[in-house]
Amino acid sequence: MMKFKIPVFIVLIGLLAAAACKKFDEAPPKIPTTYLNFINASADTLNVYVNGSRLNNVSSTYPLGSSGYIQSPLGEQNYQVKRFGHGDVLFTVPIKLDSAGVYSFYAIDRTVENSFVTLDTLSTLSNKVSSIRFVHTSPKLGPVDIVFTDDSKKSIRINKRSFKTTSVFLTLKEGVENIQIYKAGTTILLSQEERILQIGRAYTLFTKAGLTDVVSTTPATGLIINQ
Repeated sequence: MMKFKIPVFIVLIGLLAAAACKKFDEAPPKIPTTYLNFINASADTLNVYVNGSRLNNVSSTYPLGSSGYIQSPLGEQNYQVKRFGHGDVLFTVPIKLDSAGVYSFYAIDRTVENSFVTLDTLSTLSNKVSSIRFVHTSPKLGPVDIVFTDDSKKSIRINKRSFKTTSVFLTLKEGVENIQIYKAGTTILLSQEERILQIGRAYTLFTKAGLTDVVSTTPATGLIINQ
């Protein structure tokens, strides 16, 4: 009988080893995700992390720029914002993402109080028009009015937008748009810039975080493509 015990033992060891290898070869479970666009309205070059792992892996996000929509886990996670080239965390904020939408996360300055998240409503665009929305990201600016004027002198106006508010997407003609920002309810011009909008594109126009009611010659807004 002893002659058979050793081979049987060897077979059992082999089966256990095969089972262990199979277990380790199994792919890790997929974590459900949606899409988050990290938008930098600050004067710093920033990176964003979720639960300690960097989210914008392709490149750092420069002032008045964005990461584009990148996959981020569903549910409530801790997001950290760091300056490029610095190890310190500027702030940590819990953000809850749902599978029903895609989102934008705005970093305004080095404080968690001024950061915020928007639920983005994106839809299929006609190949004959452009679309744009305005997001107020300047805590010191106060309420503003925004006027979009195309090359045919047709204007569309958004009135009394306050910090952290987002307008709906407006349908505009493609081509050059003259964009003026006024102190709300007045003719005091705070910013004037020209932007070229492409056909079939959706855009977000947002203000520089440090913009105040003092007119500046430096760029006062950022413009990113949503789709």
